[in-house]
Amino acid sequence: MKHIITLALSCLSAAAQAHVVLAEPVALANTSYRAAFRVGHGCDGRPTTGIRVSLPAGFQGAKPMPKTGWKLSVRSETLAKPYVSHGKTITDDVVEITWTATSPEHALPDAWYDEFVLRGQLAVQGGPLWFKVLQTCDQGATDWAEVPGNGTSTKGMKAPAALLDVIPSNTVHHH
Repeated sequence: MKHIITLALSCLSAAAQAHVVLAEPVALANTSYRAAFRVGHGCDGRPTTGIRVSLPAGFQGAKPMPKTGWKLSVRSETLAKPYVSHGKTITDDVVEITWTATSPEHALPDAWYDEFVLRGQLAVQGGPLWFKVLQTCDQGATDWAEVPGNGTSTKGMKAPAALLDVIPSNTVHHH
């Protein structure tokens, strides 16, 4: 019985402190990665109408997964540091992906959760990658963009960015 109570309390605590997080928060460097951003609640009880993900340096060739009832937009920029993919030098790449509900009926109710998915290639080096996510609602927004000055602990942060811990690998570049 004590275990059930402890589990229930930890679930309540996690729900009360829910953030936009990655379903798989750890990945091997130099591999293809499927980023599923879990949205566990709206903004102060209001439905979510938009999710904008800013992609960190080291996440390359991003492609979003469409969602029925949501408009997709992708923003690309010229890269400060080009990279090579399939023998071609890439100088412009996706830096931001946005999903926007096409109508109030397609908004994500506060009481529900969903995932917004994209995929891309992880760079050769390991280390933390922080994905900043702006969650807009029919009233208000939450900017999940706080990043610690050093390390990866988000303890005490009200709106931490989604962390992907990239582990060094000897894996050959593969999609």
